[in-house]
This record gives sequence, structure tokens and C-alpha cells, in this order.
Amino acid sequence: MISRRTLLKLFGATVLTGAGLGAYAFGIEPGLRLRVQRHAVSPPNWPKGLGLRLAVIADPHACEPWMSAARVAWIADLTNTLEADAVLLLGDYDTAQRFRTGDVPAKDWSAALSRLDAPLGVHAVLGNHDWWSDRRAQKRGRGPIYARLALEDVGIPVYENDAVRLKKDGQAFWLAGLADQLALKRRGKSGRNYFVGLDNLKGTLAKVRDRAPVILMAHEPDIFPKVPDRVALTISGHTHGGQVRLFGYSPVVPSAFGNRYAYGHVVEEGRNLVVSGGLGCSIMPVRFGVPPEITLIDVGASA
Repeated sequence: MISRRTLLKLFGATVLTGAGLGAYAFGIEPGLRLRVQRHAVSPPNWPKGLGLRLAVIADPHACEPWMSAARVAWIADLTNTLEADAVLLLGDYDTAQRFRTGDVPAKDWSAALSRLDAPLGVHAVLGNHDWWSDRRAQKRGRGPIYARLALEDVGIPVYENDAVRLKKDGQAFWLAGLADQLALKRRGKSGRNYFVGLDNLKGTLAKVRDRAPVILMAHEPDIFPKVPDRVALTISGHTHGGQVRLFGYSPVVPSAFGNRYAYGHVVEEGRNLVVSGGLGCSIMPVRFGVPPEITLIDVGASA
């Protein structure tokens, strides 16, 4: 029979363990840890000899004290050491984080991101929080939103249903970017919120004018089932890996597909998707088992 003293010791140990894990999830992993998460992807029919290294920065959710402009600048400087051919920014630069002590103005986080440098450039799409934070854009139902203007002011192109043809070592590929799939918040007659996307996958791919491979940037991964095999690789953020992830499972994922597209490299019917765990936090400053990351993707010959 367990004595009262032993029971109290077990209870105390449980409380201390819970407190320690909570302190780690709130105070250490979200704001102090950072890893470089690497993926090697070899899409079908990828051109021989074309190797691309892509550095991905997703979901900074800039705010004090968790993701200050200084921390964004430090992450940008670290990204520059990874020898990527191009840097892809996947949106949600702004935040709705409830436990922040202060905001980081768009001019400050964009200035920090302007430190990024790569031979084939820095390219961006927008996220749902960037749209939701711009009340004027929500009211008029269209952009440009201030996050886009802030990025363009520092020379970073933003893709909303657009594509650009790039070359490395004489071989071409297309980089396409979707507008956000949850851009506009609306309230239905029942009083419940719903979202209107501005994404146009068919129109975006119609801008691809030859057979060179396509890499698609889409903030939310939920578009992936609709992406044709014409696209060699889709790269997304948005989910933060669920922010809490244990043994490859995330209890809560902001996706209609749950854990199917929560995190990492996903292959379906020969089509490739990489979902970055991102950098910041949404709603609450909690991360456990999925630390903030710079995602580094080697595609093709260098994979």
C-alpha cells in the first residue's frame, strides 16, 4: 500500500515536472531555440543537373518579446550563411498573439528581412494574419495590404497569383506564389465567421509559359490536393507544426486536413509538399516538440 508520504512525493514530482515542461514550452522553445531543418526532395521529371537550395522563412509573427525586429534580423543573418540559391518568405509577418508586450511595426520587420541575400533573390507571399491585421483591406475586400507594401518598399517582390521565371546554371524553373486562401474575414447570417480566399491556382499556373519545372509558394498547405503534378514542389507554412508535436502527432492543427499536412515533407501520388514549422507563435506563445526553424530544402541534383 502506498503511504501518504510517498503519495505526496509522487504528487510533488508530477507538479514540478508539469511546471518544468510548461516553463520550457512557454519560455524557452518559442523564444530561445532555433534550428535549421533540412529536407532533400527529388521530384519526378526534375531536370538532370539542376540543383537548387531554398531557404524558407515562414510565420515570423513579429512581436515583443518573442520575435523582435532584432531577432528577425539575427535570423536573416543566419539564413545568409546557409548558401541558399533563393530565400522564400511564406507569410504571417504580423501577429494576433495575445500575450505580446508590444507590436513590431511593418517597417521594422521588413527592414530586418531586407538583410536577406541570395543569388536568385528573395521572394515572398502573404499570410492570413497579414490580411486580417489590415482593417482597411478587410473593409474594402482587396489589397494591397500594408505587409505587401512594406516588403516591396525594401525591394522584396510579393507574389499574389503570380509567377516568375528564374535560371540557375543556364537551366530555367518557375517560382509561383498564391494569394492567401483565408484572406478575407466575413460574418455569415448565422453570426459565424467564414473566410474568403483570394487564391487562383489555375490563373497562377496559366502564367507559366513553358515546360520548365514549377515551385509553388502557398501560405496554407490545404491547397495541396488541388495542385497538379505539373508543379514539382509546393512549399507552405501556416501550421507551425501544430506548435505542440509529440511522436509525429500534433493535437491541434489549423488545417482542414488535420495532421495530414501538419509538418514536414509529404509525398502524395508522386507530388511533393514541404510544410515548414515556421518561426513564431499564433494565439499563444507555446511550442513543444517543434522548435522555431529555418527550413532548408535541397531540390534535385544537390539533394
